[in-house]
Amino acid sequence: MDVVSIIAEDKIKRAYSDGEFNHLPGKGKPLVLEDLSHIPEHLRMSYKMLKNAGMMQEADELKKEMMTIEQLIASTQNEDEKLKLTNRLNEKMIRFNQMMEKRTVSSNSSAFKQYQQQIHNKLW
Repeated sequence: MDVVSIIAEDKIKRAYSDGEFNHLPGKGKPLVLEDLSHIPEHLRMSYKMLKNAGMMQEADELKKEMMTIEQLIASTQNEDEKLKLTNRLNEKMIRFNQMMEKRTVSSNSSAFKQYQQQIHNKLW
């Protein structure tokens, strides 16, 4: 173990013995684990960061709506209803694609290049 890990463990043990964890929200309740099986493993951390920053809420809602509509299309026998649902699905897909286009950063933009340079300077 390195020094930082030892110090962190010591602080956690001291806080636990002092009772600092006794009144946390959700104490004694099971953890609510988020199902991320639909997201590739190498993208999960990025997804969580974007979601925690509030960037994925609208996109998530649209994805859920599209999945629900797809399930309804698969389960209905009425052709008129299928057509209506297909039209709704297409509208949602267009809205989702437009949202994703707005979020896409052009590597040719000056703002991106400046930000890229700042990141490079911090890391190297």
